[in-house]
Amino acid sequence: MMAREFRHALGDMLDAIAGIERSVAGKTLADYQSDWLLKHAVQRAIEIISEASRALPDDVKELRPEIPWPQVRTIGNVLRHEYHGLSDRIIWGVVVDELPALKIAVAALNEKFKTH
Repeated sequence: MMAREFRHALGDMLDAIAGIERSVAGKTLADYQSDWLLKHAVQRAIEIISEASRALPDDVKELRPEIPWPQVRTIGNVLRHEYHGLSDRIIWGVVVDELPALKIAVAALNEKFKTH
């Protein structure tokens, strides 16, 4: 496996997660619902995470089986094509409940495959 071919995707995922974390720090679901720019920024960052996850080889994803990789992969499509059906509460739930574990997993993979 050629690590450099997917390392950029791990970095992109970490950057997007960090951007979401900074943007929602101290915010509530109500803040999110009432802030058009915040909503769209978070949704775009989730799309980036989703798209970047597609660049990760299966054997790399298998190193972190606690992550629901198929859902990570498909949420970008859902946001792009069925955005009207996704409630703010669902997206907020992803941010609050799913991203912390994803961040830990992606950071660990990034550490494992980075060049020294």
